[in-house]
Parts: sequence; structure tokens; C-alpha cells
Amino acid sequence: MKDLKIYQKKAEKIKALAHPQRLCIVNGLIEGGCNVTKIQECLNLPQSTVSQHLAKLKAAGIIEGERNGLEICYRVVDEEVINIVKLLLKDAVT
Repeated sequence: MKDLKIYQKKAEKIKALAHPQRLCIVNGLIEGGCNVTKIQECLNLPQSTVSQHLAKLKAAGIIEGERNGLEICYRVVDEEVINIVKLLLKDAVT
């Protein structure tokens, strides 16, 4: 039997993506990094909700934030997740 830790790590990534708003955030960040305010305006969500979603994505190692003065610009750093999201959304109409 293969090492279950590998499967557990992959499952954690999938769990982090398994929310429509987080999936939308990741898809948007793949196209280019942005800050919480832009994400908030795009999704029409409260800042606290966006921050909670970003925290889950960051904890899963999917995104990273880079501080630039007072704002933090987020970007997707996991190539595997980029491929998964592109595959999932390849036929999606935007």
C-alpha cells in the first residue's frame, strides 16, 4: 500500500478548492495576483469572508501573499492546483 500521507495531502488541496468562492478566487489569482479589496469587489463578499477563504487556501499551500506597503498581493504558487483548476474550468462559460 502506498504512503497514505501522499493521499492525505492531495485530499487537503481538493478540500480547499471544494468551495465555489474559493475555486473562483483561485481561478482569478491564476490570471494574475491581486489584493483582498479587488477579490472582495469581484465576488461582492465582506472582507472578513474573503480573508477566511484566503486563510484556508494559504494553509493548504495553494496561495502565498506578498506584502507591498499596506496591501498584500496574493498569487497561486501550486502548479498542480493551477492544472487542476484549468482542467475543471476549461469548458466553463465566463
